Amino acid sequence: MRIFKVIFFTVVMVLTINMAGAFAGDNKTEGSASVGVFSNYVWRGQKLSNSLVVQPSVSISYDNLTLNLWSNLDSDYSDDFEHTETDFTLDYALSMKKLNFNIGYIYYGLEGAADTQEVYLSIGYDLPLNPVITVYYDFDEGDGGFAVLSVGESIEIASGISLNLGASASYNLNNRVMGTDKTGDEFSNFYNGELSASVTIPIGKSLSIEPSVAYSFPLSNDAEDALRAISDDADTDVLYGGLTVTVSF
Repeated sequence: MRIFKVIFFTVVMVLTINMAGAFAGDNKTEGSASVGVFSNYVWRGQKLSNSLVVQPSVSISYDNLTLNLWSNLDSDYSDDFEHTETDFTLDYALSMKKLNFNIGYIYYGLEGAADTQEVYLSIGYDLPLNPVITVYYDFDEGDGGFAVLSVGESIEIASGISLNLGASASYNLNNRVMGTDKTGDEFSNFYNGELSASVTIPIGKSLSIEPSVAYSFPLSNDAEDALRAISDDADTDVLYGGLTVTVSF
């Protein structure tokens, strides 16, 4: 499978970055590892599980470059916790005055479905609510685009503890991965909206926990038809939540 090549490449890159930082004697290399437990796996409004999921993730950054490896373990996939997905993300961040840019690549390694790949460009502006627009292009299985406009704010509610509020709206651009309309065709239309809230609670210098809740809902009839077919569920509005534990190093 191609995903094993991607994992091997990730490991090699991580080791190379660490060794380069060590020999250079700088402190630009940072990393984190996290484990999230959620009531469901929801991706862009698609409900991709029917029960509890565990989602481990590891990231390492050197200067503006970040590598991330993320997986999903589904408790109801085969009467036990089963690996259903592993994603690799390569992200490069840069800023220019009040503008922030992220350019990246995502490889989706899927169990029971064809793997696919995306590139993306994200542009944020330093304003209240921190608006960000991200445009993804799936050049593999999806052969189409997907755009997300998001806003969010982090509010300190106690010493070191922050309340994070977010909202987003998305638009599908004939991306087959996002499903089809009731006629079975790819479509361009609004897709899903999502409201989210979380609380980041630091424990010591390198450990934090983050309970979260989110609500996702379709923004068009085309999206509702697609989400119902993908999720195999009559209810396309999804309320889900969980807890993430993160260690920084």
